Amino acid sequence: MDRTENRMSTPSTAPERIDHFTLFDLPRKLWIEMSGLEQKFLQLSWKLHPDNFVNASAEEQERSLKRSSEVNDAYRVLRDPVARVEYLLEIEGARKEGEHKQQAPPELLEEVFELNESLDELREAKESGGDLAALKSRLESAQKNFQEKLGEVDERLQVAAQQWDAAVEAKAGDNDRKAIMVRLNELLNRRSYIRNLVNNVAKELA
Repeated sequence: MDRTENRMSTPSTAPERIDHFTLFDLPRKLWIEMSGLEQKFLQLSWKLHPDNFVNASAEEQERSLKRSSEVNDAYRVLRDPVARVEYLLEIEGARKEGEHKQQAPPELLEEVFELNESLDELREAKESGGDLAALKSRLESAQKNFQEKLGEVDERLQVAAQQWDAAVEAKAGDNDRKAIMVRLNELLNRRSYIRNLVNNVAKELA
């Protein structure tokens, strides 16, 4: 009994390891009701506000600041649908932080090759003072094409996220969950690759 009481009175290190979903009392699902998330964020933020720790010890003040930072980080991630998927896969051990497989999807190889050629031509034309109008028009068309593909990936990501939530709800087995996580991972990698293409074109057209 004494041991239990000692453990309870000792400052817990759990907040350092707690995941974002648990911090907000949420299941590990990918659909989140935004108004509820915001309300919980405001409650936690107020609870950890420095004004509530004016007379607290320096250690308690430091701990509250750390927890406040954790709450802010968790809210930033959970309110973003893509960041939420990435984070879920990270804590499930299916994706390493910052890991993106930057490989062109096989069916896009030809289009990516043509895009890179057009980008090279535009850079050369800029250096030599050549005609940029036709090249920019071609790149704007390609950019629009890849933006549409990005939208398609986001739609597929949403479907896979719904499948994950259904699996969680049904308490599906590990194999079923892993299959969905593989799909989510593939879609995130595809999204990251196409988004970088769109950004590269936007940079050259600016």
